[in-house]
Amino acid sequence: MAQKASATQKTAAPGLDAALARTLLRGMVLIRRFEEKAAEAYALGKIGGFLHLYIGEEAVAVGATSTLRREDYAIAAYREHGHCLAKGADPRRAMAELFGRIDGLCKGKGGSMHLFDRTVNFLGGHAIVGAHLPLATGVAFAIKYQGGDQVVVCYFGDGAVPQGEFHEAMNLAALWKLPVVFLCENNRYAMGTSVERALAETDIWKFGRAYNMACEPVDGMDVLAVREAVGRMVARARAGEGPALLEARTYRFRGHSMRDPAGAVYRTKDEVEKEKQRDPILLFRDRVQAARLLTEEDVRRIEKDVNDLVDDAVAFADGSPEPPLSELLTDIFKEG
Repeated sequence: MAQKASATQKTAAPGLDAALARTLLRGMVLIRRFEEKAAEAYALGKIGGFLHLYIGEEAVAVGATSTLRREDYAIAAYREHGHCLAKGADPRRAMAELFGRIDGLCKGKGGSMHLFDRTVNFLGGHAIVGAHLPLATGVAFAIKYQGGDQVVVCYFGDGAVPQGEFHEAMNLAALWKLPVVFLCENNRYAMGTSVERALAETDIWKFGRAYNMACEPVDGMDVLAVREAVGRMVARARAGEGPALLEARTYRFRGHSMRDPAGAVYRTKDEVEKEKQRDPILLFRDRVQAARLLTEEDVRRIEKDVNDLVDDAVAFADGSPEPPLSELLTDIFKEG
């Protein structure tokens, strides 16, 4: 964290105090350290299958979740470690799930792409592109049907936009004025195809106009901008004013997955280095220090606490047993 952000510093936002600044910074640093340790564990063969890292996109999950109540819901695609942690899941159990261990969030049977934690209303990572958008709409329908005031935030990538599920979910949510905020994390490349090659309309937020819902873009590298935009849309949804579509324009610093560690085939090194100058953690850290909300010592303390927490999570995961064979026959849905 010694690197200095080169972007022009902004003044502190209205309503931002030291406690909130500490919470937002800690949340982003936690996700960054968790993902870095996960990458190390994958390289050591402790994590199998696929591993999609959220490094660079932390401001979206943290900014959005900071507007939610614990009883609100979040649902995401397969790059979901950050969303799960931001919603309040135990990092130890999340890491154990990545390791495929019995103490994981899903007893080691879900793995990296299928984190799920009902205790904090995180309704899972979903590996089929776009398939969870109708689920989010269904949860929002259940909330409205039961007369609740919760809200669903549905995270998805730009690669889900051409899918039919995106349009079906948006249409029904708008038709029935359901309390769901569709939050597209546009990192510009989906798996490895640029949005310019995949979408006839590259301003993803504009698709909301076709369904008569509130819609706008937001800087996904600015945690306060995300918090402000999502907060407004959550308030609308909670008040019965219907769904919204937000396009958070962000960037992943790593490749699509650990099988594509740098994304070098479809983007240049210069582009990646340029985007790293917009690192959401560095930008926010410098912003709150310039506003004298946090000191250098505060930042160091946050980093140490998070490092210790993530080291403990790795040790916990390493020490957890693998699931016994009997677990193959549990948690299986059967009618009748």
